[in-house]
Amino acid sequence: MAAILAFAGSNSSESINYKLVKHTVALAKEHSVQLLNLANYPFPMYSEDYERENGFSNSLVEFKEDIQKADGVIISVNEHNGNPSAYFKNVLDWLSRLERNCFEGKKVFLMATSPGKRGAIGALHIVENSLPRMGAEIVVTFSLPEFHVNFDAKKGITNAALAKEHQEALLLFLSKLA
Repeated sequence: MAAILAFAGSNSSESINYKLVKHTVALAKEHSVQLLNLANYPFPMYSEDYERENGFSNSLVEFKEDIQKADGVIISVNEHNGNPSAYFKNVLDWLSRLERNCFEGKKVFLMATSPGKRGAIGALHIVENSLPRMGAEIVVTFSLPEFHVNFDAKKGITNAALAKEHQEALLLFLSKLA
């Protein structure tokens, strides 16, 4: 049984990416999952001045420790104007200052969703290219376009082809943790 940390890169209380992560971890029943809602983590905007004056928050240190304790990480990134949200970029900036290779040796299932037809693919690609510089091994990616069309809170992913693609991606990720 693998230890999995799961979160969305959003600080929205209504995050559709968090809903996708929650659905995904519900399918990984045979594993130990820690699901974090980053909306509960009030990370200040990163600046060298702030870091020098205040250091690192307990929340950040605990978050980094949660990442390092996990065998694998499931992340769903949100997109603002074709990029990861400023919030998630800020989280990654803080983590990199605390420990540059904070994802060292971690296998990652990277996802994204949006209300639009592109499924946050721009943000997904940016994060897919940046996390390996922090030590992550991206095992597989998945993009869910048109969240409000293709997802139901009770049923999960309603489009059969996308549900199959998601399930196959999850199974591949889980197989790499064994």
